Amino acid sequence: MLTEHLGLRIAPSTYYEHAARPAQTRPAAVRDAALLEQIRRVHTENNHGTYGARKVWLQLNREGVSVARCTVERLMRSAGLVGVRRGKIKRTTVADPGAQRPADLVQRRFGALVPDRLWVADITYVSTWSGWVYVALVTDAYARRILGWRVATTMTTQLVLDALEQAIWTRQRADRTVEHVVAHSDRGSQYTSIRYSERLAEVGIAASVGSVGDSYDNDLAETINGLYKAEVIRHRGPWRSIDSVEFATAEWIDWYNHRRLHEYCGDIPPAELEDAFYAHHRAQQTAGLTV
Repeated sequence: MLTEHLGLRIAPSTYYEHAARPAQTRPAAVRDAALLEQIRRVHTENNHGTYGARKVWLQLNREGVSVARCTVERLMRSAGLVGVRRGKIKRTTVADPGAQRPADLVQRRFGALVPDRLWVADITYVSTWSGWVYVALVTDAYARRILGWRVATTMTTQLVLDALEQAIWTRQRADRTVEHVVAHSDRGSQYTSIRYSERLAEVGIAASVGSVGDSYDNDLAETINGLYKAEVIRHRGPWRSIDSVEFATAEWIDWYNHRRLHEYCGDIPPAELEDAFYAHHRAQQTAGLTV
């Protein structure tokens, strides 16, 4: 004799055996428990719980753990696991009305087709128990990779120069040229200073400054600042000193460049997208030589 359960015809012994089994030992519950363990691991490993359900799902599948996005969403919700949400961005730099400004060579077009054609730079700030700290970032627009950064207690030209120098060093260390780069920034006095302009000219980088002076003139840099503030400063604060900010910033930038899944990059890390570009470029060159 067969019994109907949820529209399925099953043997009574099968039904009663399943009903008598403790909920936590049923196959679905066992699988959920195993998946939740993997979800917690991915959530914890990625910048102290930055990822929401979408990125946790993507990372699991990159690791070969086949799971539906809705399952990840359900299990994270049941476990109270959430990702970081971005807040509003506030302007930091102040324009010098008397300084000569370079032309706006970007005109709000931030979609670079190759690396080292457009770098964007900006400054953001962090409140610590010992006072304000300022963070300067330089980002390549192609893959949104952060090339240079610096943390200081004063918002000076030296701050942005140090971040620029690290960006130049990062590329030179990899035998990349910077002579075709356009370095874009807002109209802050640090970026229109003579020292900054002269250093750009020395290495063959063209300077570009937003013409209107609102946040859209440097939208990409503002976006990177927003990620940094959401995923590090608000997520892991409060902050005691410049040293704690500097350490956390270094840790985040390494993760951001090499492990963080970036939607703009096709849900792979920025460094991985750059590597793919150069591998494709080398393959094209090799093919050209053999033709």
